[in-house]
Amino acid sequence: MSQHGQVEYLTTLRYIRRYAPAGAQLLEVGAGTGRYALTLSRMGYDVDAVELVDHNIDILKGKMTPQDMLCVHQGNALDLSRFADGSFDAALLLGPMYHLFADADKRRALAEALRVTRSGGVLFVAYCMNEATIYNWGFCRGNILTGLAQRIVDPDTFACLSDPSLVFELYRKEHIDALAAGLDADRLHFVASDLMTNYMRETVDAMDDDTYQAYLRYHFSICERPDVVGLSHHTLDILRKR
Repeated sequence: MSQHGQVEYLTTLRYIRRYAPAGAQLLEVGAGTGRYALTLSRMGYDVDAVELVDHNIDILKGKMTPQDMLCVHQGNALDLSRFADGSFDAALLLGPMYHLFADADKRRALAEALRVTRSGGVLFVAYCMNEATIYNWGFCRGNILTGLAQRIVDPDTFACLSDPSLVFELYRKEHIDALAAGLDADRLHFVASDLMTNYMRETVDAMDDDTYQAYLRYHFSICERPDVVGLSHHTLDILRKR
């Protein structure tokens, strides 16, 4: 994994480990090919992984060893009915909110993940952010005028279109706040998972070990600052169930 690619990963693991003691029961919804689920299993967590795509499940299972405390299920973030209420110490939605476009579906995914989390447990939810796309895809890569002309980008607000044809759903903090406001949960942290890292990938990848460790310390020290969090490519909303 590249140095720039590790920043979001290390940040997310840092917060999971902060709130989930070793041996805790975790549910990852939208586990993909197991990047987090396998790592957490090997850290000593008891992990259930739910993934929609059969191909991803095949890859995940191919990476598993007999020692992995990991149970894999084919399933959908909108329906976790196989699990009873309060089954897990923490639930992870580290991918589904990238690909849900209707607010009703977003709220359903959040509600289902929270339902299967015990009272006092923690929900981790990852989002892709609007401004990073406007800066990088729009201006740095020269697509902004095309985006405006095609109404992919709103000409007044510069919000990216919410449409499945664009693959990713992009958020601003106020939209995430509105989604969280309807939950029986309290926010613990709102984290810029990679912050400026993806704006300076080549610089981060060229850092020697000492400089990279200094960069990580700097990143961890500012990743919750409200004056910069909205510029991150990815954010992590961390909520405690009441």
